[in-house]
Amino acid sequence: MDIMNRSTSEFVLLGLTNTQELENFFFFIFLLAYAVTVAGNLLIVVTVTFDSLLYSTPMYFLLGNLSFLDMSISTIATPKMVTDFLRENKTISLWGCMAQMFFLHLLGGSEMTLLIVIAVDWYIAICKPLHYTSIMNRRVLVGSVLLSWAVGFVHTMSQMVFTITLPFCGPNIVDDIFCDLPRVLKLACTETYVLELLVTVDSGLLSFICFILLLISYTVILVSVRRRSSGGLSKALSTLSAHIMDKFLSVFYSVITPLMNPIIYTLRNQEMKAAMNRLRIQHIRSRQTF
Repeated sequence: MDIMNRSTSEFVLLGLTNTQELENFFFFIFLLAYAVTVAGNLLIVVTVTFDSLLYSTPMYFLLGNLSFLDMSISTIATPKMVTDFLRENKTISLWGCMAQMFFLHLLGGSEMTLLIVIAVDWYIAICKPLHYTSIMNRRVLVGSVLLSWAVGFVHTMSQMVFTITLPFCGPNIVDDIFCDLPRVLKLACTETYVLELLVTVDSGLLSFICFILLLISYTVILVSVRRRSSGGLSKALSTLSAHIMDKFLSVFYSVITPLMNPIIYTLRNQEMKAAMNRLRIQHIRSRQTF
């Protein structure tokens, strides 16, 4: 049968290694990382949602949404990756692969946009404290979150609307641990140079714009707090260093970044720990009443 008349129904993921001992090791490492990621981010989401003080605070409202995105990003790729460590035949269906790429780009674009919103929130809180509550009101917060989702949707649709129409009838081996869009495009049995260029420009431009805006916002914050007390500078540097450290680890996007957000924000933030303690006390009292 001619190769152009065949249709690929699944892809084979090569994974990290072909050694069974290493795959068993990676299975426990990634499973532990995923469990901590989900537990940590879920803890933040629940704490922010059920603690009225944190829920009404713009910073924690945005943090709760960031944790939800982190938890979702990790869930899109990691469970499949973990189970594949125990399988000899690491396959994923064509539409399963398309869905994975769609949601990774949707959530990834949304998170990058939300990080800019968080940076702006920090700028207003540090540089314009007297106007903070009036500027970052509930309507602005909800609109900012919806905007981040809209940017992520446009980002993923601008690429996936062309990808799902491509014919896949030849090689079906993806040299990765999950469906990576540039690698999948190379498997199409048609010319994809223009689409590959579009994906590169689209993702690269979004990442570059986010990086520049974050860099500008951080620079303005640091310049502003430098004129104030050393205590204010120390607090700002602590907040920014935690955020920057998190983003440097984004190379391990589907596991490490979602894992680091709850660890950084939960362990370093006194208000978050106080809110968790309040919820724990409320839970204990509610059980005692019954």
